[in-house]
Amino acid sequence: MTKNLDLEGLRSIADNYDLFYIDLWGVVHNGINLHEQAINVLKELSKINKNFVLLTNAPRPTFVVTMQLEKMGMEKVLRDHVFTSGQAALSYLKKFYTTKFFFHIGPPKDYDLFKDFKNYKSNEINESDYILCTGLFDEHFDDLNYYKNLLEKYIDKKMICTNPDLIVDKGNKRELCAGSVAMVFEKLGGNVVYFGKPYPEVYNQSINNKNKKILSIGDNLNTDIKGANLLNYDSLLISNGVHKNEIKDSGIENVSKQYESIVNFMQSDLKW
Repeated sequence: MTKNLDLEGLRSIADNYDLFYIDLWGVVHNGINLHEQAINVLKELSKINKNFVLLTNAPRPTFVVTMQLEKMGMEKVLRDHVFTSGQAALSYLKKFYTTKFFFHIGPPKDYDLFKDFKNYKSNEINESDYILCTGLFDEHFDDLNYYKNLLEKYIDKKMICTNPDLIVDKGNKRELCAGSVAMVFEKLGGNVVYFGKPYPEVYNQSINNKNKKILSIGDNLNTDIKGANLLNYDSLLISNGVHKNEIKDSGIENVSKQYESIVNFMQSDLKW
């Protein structure tokens, strides 16, 4: 049974945990503006000396996301807690793939991910050793059939996906993410290596989490909550996020069951 914390606030359970994994997009900001109540939560956690990681499925290095948060107005003391799926992927790429040619699927804004080995970027998919998917092309941002046609002859190549999210809400607009392209590739029979929630590597790279009582907070059942479930962390779902309409129509118990996930707590928005 999911407990609603809208009246009691996060403060009612904060002392029960040593470490908090907190999603950024959909929890702390909406892609455009910071959520002030959520910023207050981060400050309150700091006051009571609780560790937290702002863990995000952003397909770019951590420093790029911290720069974006600075532009939104987030203080440095909070930005220092950010860790991205792109950063986790970069560690893997530098270890195994920096001298292999890749075909990049994603917008130019993601080029920072591979700037150290940009000379290995191939303009032709058939000449590449692997496929690096960070998102969708700007000119094909909503057409998954384009990617089906692009990829169907190349399922022998490995795809590395740096953002497992299927969708994200930017303000009031819903956008597709790299995970949707990766899903197309998998349905064609291709092999995908994912970096980001719900996969353990991104959690383990971000901070020393050994022997900690952990709460994972996010708005996505497929990534934030499923990751918590896989790693045996408690979970808190922000219900005004990507599943807002589903929860409104069917209720949290039915929706969480549909996604085969366990939600321990929920809040409409993250509040102290």
